Amino acid sequence: MGDLMVARTQMATSLGFHIIFAALGMGLPLLMVIAEGIALRTGNPNYLALAKRWSKAFAILFAVGAVSGTILSFLLGLLWPRFMDFAGGIFGMPFSLEGFAFFVEAIFLGIYLYGWNRLSPLAHWLSGIPVAVAGAASGIFVVSANAWMNSPAGFDIVDGEVTNVDPVAALLNDAWFQQALHMTLAAYTATAFVVAGVYAWGMLRGHRDAYHRSALKIAMGLGVIVSMLQAVSGDLSAHWVAQNQPVKFAAMEGLFETDTNVPLTIGGWPDPETRKTRWAIEIPGLLSFLAERDFDAEVMGLNDVPMEDQPEPRVVHLAFQVMVGIGTTLIL
Repeated sequence: MGDLMVARTQMATSLGFHIIFAALGMGLPLLMVIAEGIALRTGNPNYLALAKRWSKAFAILFAVGAVSGTILSFLLGLLWPRFMDFAGGIFGMPFSLEGFAFFVEAIFLGIYLYGWNRLSPLAHWLSGIPVAVAGAASGIFVVSANAWMNSPAGFDIVDGEVTNVDPVAALLNDAWFQQALHMTLAAYTATAFVVAGVYAWGMLRGHRDAYHRSALKIAMGLGVIVSMLQAVSGDLSAHWVAQNQPVKFAAMEGLFETDTNVPLTIGGWPDPETRKTRWAIEIPGLLSFLAERDFDAEVMGLNDVPMEDQPEPRVVHLAFQVMVGIGTTLIL
């Protein structure tokens, strides 16, 4: 294994660990605020108990996520020094704003945790709103940096040197909205169904009290709403990829031959040797429609791309299919 693959593996492992806490850290404060808001409106003590318990769980997740996120910031400089030397001054603004959002979240989380029985009920609930907003903002700012790598903007290169840097243009690059929306809804969806699963398991084990039912109502209510919105967001993201990164789109869909009226493949296994995707269920014309909003549109396949520039279709297609499958299952 070469140095590049080792660096990629270490980065992927660290990101895979951090994203669990990041997603829950974005979603759990929203559930916490919703529960306390319902408690204020109805006076139901079960919702207040849920808000207190979820705030304690979030405090632990926040602490672990802060540590794992710090490790990632070091890895960017240690593993990719030349990239950061080139791009750090261009897309550094989202990371700075993420740091600001992090401290806002930390400050108000402290107020929220230690404000029980010290603040008025309304003031305490209001102190939780910045926690939820700042948590979502942190994720959006970091995703904006990732989006910049998909759609670089906000700079010129003159004589090999980066000039005319516009941090705002880099922050609001062409890909940021689709990716930020998709990630935020994904975090809310994942958190809602994880929480719902915990309390559903408790009910299956005989805890069929009002406390568990209240938790399940909040989590499932949020999960149903955001999972349906996520389908719309996913379509927007896939359409952007089709328009701006057709090679990636072809790998995602396991498409080798450029053609018109291209079917959408469900499942299947791309075979680089035969240049076909085997054992897939096909829906005629749907991929052309999703890519170009036209059932008869042409969609580029991997065969039109030099082999050295092609991503590994088996990995990309499988990961994409698993993601879509999980999202569809949650909606159903």
